[in-house]
Amino acid sequence: MTPVGTELPDRILGGWLGRIAGNMLGKPVERGEVWTRDRIDRYLRRAGALPLTDYLPEPADESEALDLRPEWRQCVRGRIHGSCRDDDIDYAILGLDLLERHGFGFSTEQVGDLWLLRLPYLQTFTAERAAYRNLANGLKPPLTATFDNPYQEWIGALIRADVHGWTRPGDPPGAAALARRDAVLSHTGNGVYGAMWAAALVSAAFTAPTVRDALDTALAVIPASSRLARTVRRVILLHETRLSWEETLDTVSVETAGLGWIHTVPNAAVLTAGLLYGDGDFTRTIALTVRGGLDTDSNGATAGSVAGVMTGARAIPAHWTDPLQDRVRSAVFGFDGIRITELAERTLRLAEAAGDA
Repeated sequence: MTPVGTELPDRILGGWLGRIAGNMLGKPVERGEVWTRDRIDRYLRRAGALPLTDYLPEPADESEALDLRPEWRQCVRGRIHGSCRDDDIDYAILGLDLLERHGFGFSTEQVGDLWLLRLPYLQTFTAERAAYRNLANGLKPPLTATFDNPYQEWIGALIRADVHGWTRPGDPPGAAALARRDAVLSHTGNGVYGAMWAAALVSAAFTAPTVRDALDTALAVIPASSRLARTVRRVILLHETRLSWEETLDTVSVETAGLGWIHTVPNAAVLTAGLLYGDGDFTRTIALTVRGGLDTDSNGATAGSVAGVMTGARAIPAHWTDPLQDRVRSAVFGFDGIRITELAERTLRLAEAAGDA
């Protein structure tokens, strides 16, 4: 079942705006080995910004600024004039371009061809850079994901998945199938499951009555025995026992120790906790997710997408959306400076076409 037609444009725009705002919120502290959950909260406490209800404040001194991402000056409150360029947004745009060019029957090979055509090599990272190099050297999927690629279960495929959820509203299995076809270009195992789970989660957000319902629906598209599924279920269980957000993340961080701050599984735990404890409130959801640490901009982006779809664009507080000025910076050839509203309108046409099929 897809949403009522009058709701769909606002919900898709909410997904785009939420993704971009959540990404911008987390971008300054996107160094998980440096910006731990405790350190992020110390930063916010010194600035009088706890609870977090807006973009990150400027650093209090130069020593703090040295540890932030170089782009922080364009991503903190009071300095945002349109969105910063980021791969978390580039891949959503590239996925939209893919579906417009090739439709829902696209092949994994066509995903790779579009990367080579539209995406600069130096704007790819970890698993995507390995796959890009393999493509340029003449390898074909699925070998592009497995040859000389130690990042196969990292978060890269998950961050590419939202567009498959936005264009298959209320169809989580269909969204997951598209995300899988995209993901296997660069990932295996939990890396692929993360993309399927995220696409299904975004798709389910269009029709699910609660965040918990959306999470349960998304879990159904990945193997129940996978580490990703077990970790997401663990966060849900801890939330049900009424542990605090901090206690839940403390518990899960011990259980996922050693996987690294860009691995899909611990980041999915942070994302799940942000969604559950955010409880449908857009600001609280993205704030808790980013305060959870690890890959902060990627997690903030996905949390913002889910929350934005659930609330719709009109319900997102203006202090998150107004500074974006309806503009996106992008490294994807042909898309730099495009309006967010145009991206949403183009996504809507695809979603309506999927519903008519």
